[in-house]
Amino acid sequence: MTIAAVYAEFAAREAHGVSPTYERLASAVARDLDLLALLAGLPPAKRQPNLLFGVVRLLGGPVDDPAAFHEYTVANWPVIEAEMRTRTTQTNEAGRCAVLLPVLNALPQPLALLEVGASAGLCLYPDRYAYRYGDHLVGSGDPVVACTAANLTPPTGLPQVVWRAGLDLNPLDVTDPADLAWLDALIWPEHTHRRARLRAAAAVVAADPPLLVQGDLVDDLPALAAQSPPDATLVVFHSSVLYHVPMPRRMEFAEAVRELPGHWIANETAGVVPYDTLPTPPGEADYHVLALDGQPLAWTRSHGQEITWFT
Repeated sequence: MTIAAVYAEFAAREAHGVSPTYERLASAVARDLDLLALLAGLPPAKRQPNLLFGVVRLLGGPVDDPAAFHEYTVANWPVIEAEMRTRTTQTNEAGRCAVLLPVLNALPQPLALLEVGASAGLCLYPDRYAYRYGDHLVGSGDPVVACTAANLTPPTGLPQVVWRAGLDLNPLDVTDPADLAWLDALIWPEHTHRRARLRAAAAVVAADPPLLVQGDLVDDLPALAAQSPPDATLVVFHSSVLYHVPMPRRMEFAEAVRELPGHWIANETAGVVPYDTLPTPPGEADYHVLALDGQPLAWTRSHGQEITWFT
């Protein structure tokens, strides 16, 4: 897929109906020969829209107006390029816990959670947040995560988590202002509710930090999993992570996680993890597939705002 096609698809499938600013901006970049030429000088994994837009926002550049974005990006490309080469899109969206919750609740309790691609670890605290599925409220406290659920009886309680750990090539620290600023820059411009949720979830994590380990999702997974308490159910999970990983390495990861004594929850864009059959998605948007131990269960949206259980 060409760089222009990547940005056009991002506008049509990911940003449409979710972020008018990014839909407009990605559509403009897809037609901007100057910016496409600059992006072509980056490694393929570093050309993605979320990374470019997040870096420009982090540096204080404009994203509301495509013309101003073009001018700023061209004028400041050396700085932008350097940031894009060293950073990754580590969006740490606590809202994804809302689509993980039904699966986590159904597993034998208590749980030992191990997140691959954990970023700052915000998704390691599904037991500490509150959730609203329509009019149904689960838990208490802040943040309150809203999720639209279809074909699913909303959860009635929270899981019991006795151990939580994360594995990431570059773990982030929510108590570090620079790391928190990067997480904030990755949140799409109109999403003030997600920005507030980030701050609230970061406060939860800062009060009781998880074990975050810098390492590879294949090479370092067994050793970290071995640290989980033997009397808890090990759950290895990930959301919007494996698309960063080349397909052969994804297969190696799948083999590694299947060898562990526990369960595997995947929440990835359709096609990232291969499944034999999937039902028709509920819409034209970019949907994720929620799966347990290789068995697909539901369609979800990327920020946890929607779950449609397979019937």
